[in-house]
Amino acid sequence: MNDVTAEYRRGVLYFDAGDPIEAAKILSTVLDEEPTNAEVRLWLARAYFASAQLNRAEQHLRALIERDPSDHYACHLLGRTLERQNRKREALPFLRLAAAMSSVPDYSAAVRRVAGTG
Repeated sequence: MNDVTAEYRRGVLYFDAGDPIEAAKILSTVLDEEPTNAEVRLWLARAYFASAQLNRAEQHLRALIERDPSDHYACHLLGRTLERQNRKREALPFLRLAAAMSSVPDYSAAVRRVAGTG
């Protein structure tokens, strides 16, 4: 196992253990080594979201969606990130897109919450 893979796993472990700030530090260095790795970028965005580093989360999520517009989870998380920044008008299209792509209950609940219909 190479060092980058070990660091990636360590970052995910920190995230899973409830330390998104440390996870983000680790995963950002991994992403520096593998800038095209979408999985690392998604974990980093999740760590930024969980640690309320919302501008950073938004930046990485937009990069993921630009690369793969069919990534329903990235769309949902971008919508949630925008919602947490009180940018509901911007959030709603991403939340609706995620809900249209996948029938995850959290996705439709987010749409209802942001649209004010539930």
